[in-house]
Amino acid sequence: MDGNGRWAARRFLPRVAGHKVGVDALRACVRHCGDIGVKVLTVFAFSSENWNRPADEVSGLMELLALALSREVPQLKAEGVRIHFIGDRTGLAPKVLNGLAAAEAVTAGNERLILNICFNYGGRWDIAQAAARLAAQGCAITEQSLSGAMALAHVPDPDLVIRTGGEQRVSNFLLWQSAYSEFYFSDKLWPEFDAAALGEAIDAFAQRERRFGKTSEQVLQDGAARKAA
Repeated sequence: MDGNGRWAARRFLPRVAGHKVGVDALRACVRHCGDIGVKVLTVFAFSSENWNRPADEVSGLMELLALALSREVPQLKAEGVRIHFIGDRTGLAPKVLNGLAAAEAVTAGNERLILNICFNYGGRWDIAQAAARLAAQGCAITEQSLSGAMALAHVPDPDLVIRTGGEQRVSNFLLWQSAYSEFYFSDKLWPEFDAAALGEAIDAFAQRERRFGKTSEQVLQDGAARKAA
């Protein structure tokens, strides 16, 4: 969800103002995903590298997180959204830890949409922690065992990865899980990314041919076989 700070700067506002509007955009995105039948939405809210940002911005983000949890979680619960926070919780303030745990607990019974919020997350961290966990258990490290030890093992790998803000890089996001994902890059800043923009991304995804190492001919044959069955 890239571009909150730039959105604010273009309006001569503090960067945290952009993050506040970004929460509104996320709320709309979550609601639209639920309406159109998307079952899993994973968003990159705060990376492990974001601690290097100016102290006032980091502080503002932590305050915004606490406010968003208090305001948004009851509505998300009512709308059938189940929340998972994904990332390294080591060293987080007790208030933050309690807020994350409470949001997960209160929405644990929901099934309409799984919302994974990557907070203090990095793709390299995820791979490293999965390998360390397997090593500590004396398990063999294979593709299958690593996948099962990842922080997002409770959901399938993403079909589509969207990045806003005009940047065209993965920035340490879902490095393992996005191996066969389709990527979509939007020039819109995150506060501007509305339901229509999400629809355009999904429409573009629907036009892609996903081969997973096969040829186009094999994909067509597989599709015909599934229809015949």
